[in-house]
Amino acid sequence: MDELKVFTGNTHPDLAHLICDYLVIPPGQVSVFQFSNENTFVQIKENVRGRDVFIVQPISSPVDKSLMELLIMVDAAKRASAARITPVIPYYGYGRTDKKDQPRVPITARLVADLITVAGASRILTLDLHAGQIQGFFNIPVDELTALDSLVDYFKGKELENVAVVATDIGISKIARDMAAKLNSRLAIVEKRRPGNDDKTETLTVIGEVQGCHAILVDDEIDTGGSITAAAKTVAEHGAKEVYACCTHPILSGPAVERLSTSVLKEIVVGDSVPIPDEKKIEKMTTLSLAPLIGEAIHRIHANLSVGAMFQ
Repeated sequence: MDELKVFTGNTHPDLAHLICDYLVIPPGQVSVFQFSNENTFVQIKENVRGRDVFIVQPISSPVDKSLMELLIMVDAAKRASAARITPVIPYYGYGRTDKKDQPRVPITARLVADLITVAGASRILTLDLHAGQIQGFFNIPVDELTALDSLVDYFKGKELENVAVVATDIGISKIARDMAAKLNSRLAIVEKRRPGNDDKTETLTVIGEVQGCHAILVDDEIDTGGSITAAAKTVAEHGAKEVYACCTHPILSGPAVERLSTSVLKEIVVGDSVPIPDEKKIEKMTTLSLAPLIGEAIHRIHANLSVGAMFQ
């Protein structure tokens, strides 16, 4: 493994190129496209025999196409005799289907893990999983990075006074607590209920004090924007002076852009784990590059150094 190779599928080549810039290496040469019958074809255009191969591909829109590209690229690298193959998955699609919470439903996050492992992956590098137990779905090593420090550094730079970090629900409260500790601020939690499978939530109340605060809502992803905008409205109704929001994964599906644009949120700070099309970029959205974070992790994995030391 004397040479590092970084390849990318079609989902987020901009991020892959920024990662390569950080590593000061050229992107790997690969052809990935669909035939007219919608079958995906992959050909690696350079020698990877005995090499340490990383494949950058978030499992994001179009989700199923992204997943198939990733699986076929891993298989191609395996059959080309790569020494080690590490899928770099900034966003783990299907991660919200991580348990059986209703009768006769699948655990798709586990199925995806099995598919990636069987394809030939040696280890996984990912970012802010929706549920920590997804790491246990793999029988190969998983390095999970977090964008928390990048978000914290951004808000420290704003020098806001009287800050309250607000978790959008109980599930994200641990990350919100860690962020509050790093910002030396108070912590609050929005209590909500999701009554069905229609992406609608019923926001109930705020646990904690936000009166007169600069409130920073934190979540792992913004999908349709329903949860984050409802939480922002509730926090504002409880007396917050200004309301910000931040997340790692700006999925922004369905009515998200309209909801965010017309919400009480002053600013939305997101990572670039998935591509944001021009039509989904709004004026009050700030995007932070996660390429240095991922690039440093790739360097450490390649050099057999500690990834955990990055966060100590």
